[in-house]
Amino acid sequence: MITLYDCSTAPSPRRARILLAEKGVTHETVQVDLRNGEQLGEAFRQLNPQCTVPVLQTDDGLLLTDNAAIAAWLEARFPEHPLMGSTPAEKAEVASWNWRVEFEGLVAIAEALRNSVPAMANRALPGPVDYQQIPELAQRGLARVQQFFVTLNERLAGREFIATDRFSIVDITAVVAVDFARIVKVKPEEQHPHLQRWREAMAQRPATAL
Repeated sequence: MITLYDCSTAPSPRRARILLAEKGVTHETVQVDLRNGEQLGEAFRQLNPQCTVPVLQTDDGLLLTDNAAIAAWLEARFPEHPLMGSTPAEKAEVASWNWRVEFEGLVAIAEALRNSVPAMANRALPGPVDYQQIPELAQRGLARVQQFFVTLNERLAGREFIATDRFSIVDITAVVAVDFARIVKVKPEEQHPHLQRWREAMAQRPATAL
């Protein structure tokens, strides 16, 4: 059985949850208590020395410890309903936009959050090593998130999906990023009509409720 090591409140494993649902893959779920530091304990370190979720254990025992590996494996193992492009051009476009949403969106949100929240004073980066916060990075991260929303809104003008002309992994990553941005008090507003329309359309897909 495929097993997802998850945390229901964290954005990164949500990407894997949605992807698994869109692929229709049956799996077991094990919740990891990030709030209480379970990911830093010795038992979880044996599973993933990077101390992060998601982790996907495949049906043949392979351990995949990041979203990039999980997506690549799922796409190859369950090629029906491709979510990473079908043609060389589509694959390139999906890869490019997925990277942009990760870097300009998710990384910027994490930058703003992890460098400002008192509870993360020594946890400015995820993983096994403690890093101090840099307040200036929080300010820069917030500015980057706001620009990210402008970029998505412009991209979605006259488009149903972000990358190709059909739903892809980019839309999954972007749904998670847009929703996660609320934690730093950024959300689609009236100046983002195309982004608002797209998010409302994405809400019609059952997997995005996970």
